[in-house]
Amino acid sequence: MTTNKILVTGAAGFIGSNFVRLLIEQTNYKIIAYDKLTYAGNIDNLKDCFYDDRLFFVKGDICDIDLINNIVKDVDYIINFAAETHVDRSIDYPMDFINSNIVGVSVLANAARKYKVKKFIQISTDEVYGALGGTGFFTEDSNIRPSSPYSASKASADMLLLSYYKTYGFPIVITRCSNNYGPYQYPEKLIPLFIKNLLRNKSVPIYGEGKQVRDWIYVMDHCRAILSVLLQGKEGEVYNVGANNEISNIELTNVLIKILEKDKSFINFVKDRPGHDFRYAINANKIKKELKWEPCVDFKNGLRETVQWYMKKYKN
Repeated sequence: MTTNKILVTGAAGFIGSNFVRLLIEQTNYKIIAYDKLTYAGNIDNLKDCFYDDRLFFVKGDICDIDLINNIVKDVDYIINFAAETHVDRSIDYPMDFINSNIVGVSVLANAARKYKVKKFIQISTDEVYGALGGTGFFTEDSNIRPSSPYSASKASADMLLLSYYKTYGFPIVITRCSNNYGPYQYPEKLIPLFIKNLLRNKSVPIYGEGKQVRDWIYVMDHCRAILSVLLQGKEGEVYNVGANNEISNIELTNVLIKILEKDKSFINFVKDRPGHDFRYAINANKIKKELKWEPCVDFKNGLRETVQWYMKKYKN
């Protein structure tokens, strides 16, 4: 019996490395972990996985046509985590996001179509929907209204891949998830940055008044959703993934301050960033109903475990 081979791009990043762990634990796939190893991709994120001889690492850029074609010709499935993801960086360096998140995706998709990959899962984001008002939730049928170069680049990739499905019958499935938190996240994002700063008795920067609301999901719950989509998801479909953990940035900061036994003097309100969306919230009923997926990690427990992980990481 031939073992299926899966290509995981962006595998040394935050969500990608956690997903590789899940694949090792719960499947028998041979895994090609592919990553450019830029600032947010760290080979150390995978160091505890290399005991398994099913895992093979390749350093590379998804924009590298020759390398991607050489690898994709031998794989059955592709999970694409590879992306530039930080909104602030996209405002300063939009071309980096266009290259990775649009051009790179097209290179992957063309190779996958050429070599008849069985399923291509694109890891997108709820940010493609833009901002919500005070009520309601994003569904898979919500309009696409990105507000930043980052979210616009992800929305562009989504539209390109869905057009491939309609034009070529390309086996694409897209997931759009809310904000992730957990181990191995690069400390430019709110939770790891604030934990790191508080541990070092540094201030934490809050945009505006900190009233922006986000829906948070523990990274391994997200990874389990992706695995469900890999095993059961329907081609040409979009699946929203969320855990109904809405909390404002200032409330979240206060929770972290309490866990770390600091005080509110560490809060530093700074000028809001351009085009800052006020609220994101996901309706995940589709994936729950069709694929029987449910988030398992309680937000407060997951946040405490995350703080403990970073405390060990930054203890020195």
